[in-house]
Amino acid sequence: MIFFCFFPEEQETPIYAMAAALSLRAPPPALASAVALRTFSTTLLSIPLKPLFASSSRALRSSPFPPFLSLLPSRRLAVRACADGGNGASFSRQFDFDLFTIGAGSGGVRASRFAATYGAKVAICELPFSTISSENAGGVGGTCVLRGCVPKKLFVYASQYSHDFEESHGFGWAYESEPKHDWSTLIANKNAELQRLTGIYKNILQNAGVTLIEGRGKIVDPHTVEVDGKLYTARHILISVGGRPNLPEIPGIEYAIDSDAALDLPSKPEKIAIVGGGYIALEFAGIFNGLKSEVHVFIRQKKVLRGFDEEIRDFVSEQMSLRGIEFHVEETPQAIVKSTDGLLSLRTNKGTIDGFSHIMFATGRRPNTKNLGLENVGVDLAENGAILVDEYSQTSVDSIWAVGDVTDRLNLTPVALMEGGAFAKTVFLNEPTKPNFTLFWKTGTE
Repeated sequence: MIFFCFFPEEQETPIYAMAAALSLRAPPPALASAVALRTFSTTLLSIPLKPLFASSSRALRSSPFPPFLSLLPSRRLAVRACADGGNGASFSRQFDFDLFTIGAGSGGVRASRFAATYGAKVAICELPFSTISSENAGGVGGTCVLRGCVPKKLFVYASQYSHDFEESHGFGWAYESEPKHDWSTLIANKNAELQRLTGIYKNILQNAGVTLIEGRGKIVDPHTVEVDGKLYTARHILISVGGRPNLPEIPGIEYAIDSDAALDLPSKPEKIAIVGGGYIALEFAGIFNGLKSEVHVFIRQKKVLRGFDEEIRDFVSEQMSLRGIEFHVEETPQAIVKSTDGLLSLRTNKGTIDGFSHIMFATGRRPNTKNLGLENVGVDLAENGAILVDEYSQTSVDSIWAVGDVTDRLNLTPVALMEGGAFAKTVFLNEPTKPNFTLFWKTGTE
């Protein structure tokens, strides 16, 4: 049994995840997409694919990275602007807005601008920009743009050069001195790129006629949202606040970092422990290995990448080990201890390893539903805090909807985009549209 992935817009795929973990060059997006497309029926061939990186003279002038790293937002779909919502019935103006969206990530931005294009009066709120998310900081663009896909890919590219330098000797290249990497330059240019992208997303919302409100949104009742003390009413409320890294409750966990912090460290790790055996943990292991950090990976299982094909699991760990990454299998972290010299020790069920400059946990993510006021209105939640929705993304409260990682359905950027678009059609075009998850995961046999 083989799983194939198909994504209609910019996304993560197993091809890119494996390449990132090994710090290898992935095939061009168009090639990877073509390989995926060949596994599906011809009915899918008409769905457009968007290249990961696009270049234009305007984008290149403002980006700190080379042309192939200039990132552009998703292509706007051609939609029909309908002042009456597309179904002949005018929207009531007894509310401040027809739609109020909490969270300006991929799903929230997509739903809001589509709804506005369909004729709705829309507002969206988001926390102030920061490279590291917190209870008081976030930024327009969400996880993928600010703390996931985009900065991670920039780090992957940075890490590849060390391997290129090593391989170049066999092709006759010689260097008078060992090439050196300047961490501060990478961080500064990465942050400049994120600022550029969040500005683009703000312009997208503004051009669509969406009102952007900066601050923390909290639901007061089924039709009211409070943002930093001010109340806004809306016929519909959409929650798209995404997820947050999930760290275990062990002694000394305050000394650990998560994937957010790993992308914005003040200095490069000299020796780092990465706890977790999934693709996020392995991507960061490959990144820091390529940047010449000493890398140790701790996993509770015998193998990495649980749920992946067995040959892939074996191949990835073998190749990463050959590059100097040390794996500690069947080890469960029990405590972190900080010594007087500032170095960290990780104690597991098998013993203690000392001398880490950083200890990173990549042990999953959880829906970011804390302090949203959901308990005030009776929105049903799963045990892990995810918002329970029906097949149209509607919650247990008729006027409240949710899309993206906060629902913990299929946590991928293009899925959130699809869910946001389907929501807008369902509510504001009177065209009930279910998210079609079969576009993203297909099962077949050879």
